[in-house]
Amino acid sequence: MEQEPLLIGIDGGATKVSAWEIVYDQHLSTFSLGALNSTKSYREIEGFIPDFKPVDLTIQLGERDAKIKTTAEEKQQAEVYVEACAQAISELVDKKDKRNVLIGIGMPGLKTADKRGIAVVANGPRMIEYSSKLEAKLKARNISLNSPVDHLGSDADYCGIGENYSDSGTFRSHTNAYYLGGGTGVADALKLDGKLVTFDNARDWMAKTWEMKSEEGLPLERVTSVSGIQKSYADLSNQTVEALNVKQIYPLQIAELAKSGDEAALKTFDVVNRNLAKLLYERIVTLNRGWNNLFDFVNPNRAALNPVHNFTGKVFDVLVIGQRLGDLFEDENGKEVVKKPVIEQLNNLIQNSELLPENVKIHYKNPDELICVSKLREAPALGAGVDAFITQNN
Repeated sequence: MEQEPLLIGIDGGATKVSAWEIVYDQHLSTFSLGALNSTKSYREIEGFIPDFKPVDLTIQLGERDAKIKTTAEEKQQAEVYVEACAQAISELVDKKDKRNVLIGIGMPGLKTADKRGIAVVANGPRMIEYSSKLEAKLKARNISLNSPVDHLGSDADYCGIGENYSDSGTFRSHTNAYYLGGGTGVADALKLDGKLVTFDNARDWMAKTWEMKSEEGLPLERVTSVSGIQKSYADLSNQTVEALNVKQIYPLQIAELAKSGDEAALKTFDVVNRNLAKLLYERIVTLNRGWNNLFDFVNPNRAALNPVHNFTGKVFDVLVIGQRLGDLFEDENGKEVVKKPVIEQLNNLIQNSELLPENVKIHYKNPDELICVSKLREAPALGAGVDAFITQNN
């Protein structure tokens, strides 16, 4: 009898790639993380460019519909990213002593037409041949793929899949849910009428967080992601991110500084909290009443959103905060300087809204009971493995 392939979920981030063994429970129809995982920082791979600067997003978006002209630095950095992924998979294969694998891969950014590469990305190189290069590297390591990489998925969509199919996922018991995960970037996920709805399929009526501008004119992702919080504090305290890393000052430590009265930390979270509350409010309004131009777009040429959609009138059962942003919400100091003020500001926006009807305001009257923190830190990797499993078995 043919041996079942090793199911692996890949979470390809901006600074590292994580590979996890994924286990399927056929009796419960749920998935969980296995005992094995491997994480590779891109910095540890030969050829890594430490001061790599992504091509301007406007240029990337313009070239996406024409011919993508990757730079020499992008090609070199892409090779590093692929090699890191190959090494992570190889480590799992060696530990499990299984040479046959089925892999699902989640990556940030907009995908190429064949969905096997990255055409637009905010925090890294464009990688238009990612899947084919990875397959070649695995073949050279005598690792056989149960099937070729069908597509690169969205790390954001995979957060939703992970939350929906894990036995401990927050989406599992809800009908209408929104997920906001924060790490190097920001991940959005939706579940409506009991079914997952990708943001690509909702793009005509709901924008992704990274597409919108903050009140300060910055990309909303820049002020709401965990890496963005650190960058904001660095700017306000006249330090560099590199200096903060050396001192091991990350968002949890910045929250502690804010609680002790540090002026730069307080200013940082003033911006973060205001924009987080407004983002959650925008999601509530857009679901119930349609798009109302609460944010401007990073790309001025972005197509206007349709204010009418199939879910008008709905309300969320739960608003989920995940990944490292979730850690910040759960942190002892973070509860005081982030979670509590975000909930207070969100409540004020809802109850004073001229856009929401009274019955909706009543539904959201206790937002602290609707906001929950995900316990599924590795949701993107889990979701990637689930997607590969479902794709192959459909």
